Amino acid sequence: MSKKIVKVGGLTLGGEKIYIQSMLNVPAEKVRESVEQAAALEKAGCEIIRAAIPTVEDVRLIPAIKEAVNIPLVADIHFDYKIAIAAVEAGVDKVRINPGNIGGIDRVKAVADACRERSVPIRIGVNSGSLERTLLEKYGSPTPEALVESAMNHVKLLNDCDFDDIVISIKSSDVKLMIAAYRLLAQQVDYPLHLGVTEAGTERMGLVKSAVGIGSLLCDGIGDTIRVSLTADPVKEIYAAKDILRACGIGGGVQIVSCPTCGRTKIALIPLAEKVEQLCAEIDKPIKVAVMGCVVNGPGEAREADIGIAGGNGEGIIFRKGKILRKVPEDRLLDELKKELDLL
Repeated sequence: MSKKIVKVGGLTLGGEKIYIQSMLNVPAEKVRESVEQAAALEKAGCEIIRAAIPTVEDVRLIPAIKEAVNIPLVADIHFDYKIAIAAVEAGVDKVRINPGNIGGIDRVKAVADACRERSVPIRIGVNSGSLERTLLEKYGSPTPEALVESAMNHVKLLNDCDFDDIVISIKSSDVKLMIAAYRLLAQQVDYPLHLGVTEAGTERMGLVKSAVGIGSLLCDGIGDTIRVSLTADPVKEIYAAKDILRACGIGGGVQIVSCPTCGRTKIALIPLAEKVEQLCAEIDKPIKVAVMGCVVNGPGEAREADIGIAGGNGEGIIFRKGKILRKVPEDRLLDELKKELDLL
């Protein structure tokens, strides 16, 4: 199924690129702090920022952020359609709403009209925790079918208002439910899909659940933009999202492979691997770097790496695509690796 193209600011959803999102967690009335966080997110690699706009007064946050960053801004709106319209008028790049909770069709149409006039897309956000009562009664629980039916009902609401510039998300804190729902939805629509496991948890568990949920769908070829939800600094969501994309073979940046160590290891591999990870953090080349603990098996096991190091007893080797380039003293491994990285 060919994908519908949706423009969000200067970005194109529905193409080959998967965009990384995050959401501000500073109270909207704290404009200066929100702007600072938005700038930090952009610097970390965030490509779309979302901000909750709970009141009409908070719309003042939109121009302040737009002036500070060069990436699209999404206004997250609940219940009050007037806030959505005000956000559009203030220059927001996308609106996230649940069309079913902002009132009757006249209010949905008012938002759709405002968005159409300014070429602002709408993300329909369905959440398993706030599914309509009628669908809960029909299906008995938030099943994949219930989530998809909710999304399709909201799509119809917007389509009936002559609006089709739509992105859809159907999130759940249940990873298996989230995966099944998105797979079902992807069979029925050509709209770009925003992926995420909602309320995923703290940094450690949230990353695990997001990697399983988002990663599974990306490997299926499903998804156009992702948000890793963590109970943590939003900047950590960006790093997590990058890691998920790399693990799925998507996007730029270095993918590091390293052995788990064993009784043959004659080098302090764990701190070495951490230093290599730090060394490669700012490199945007789509390459694979290996850090191995055994000079005997390391190059062979990591033969697909573009460049790698393996430690021995007081010395190590630099290798490329499984072929040994040279031996070096152990304390020179990092410096020699950096030289090779600069050449790639």
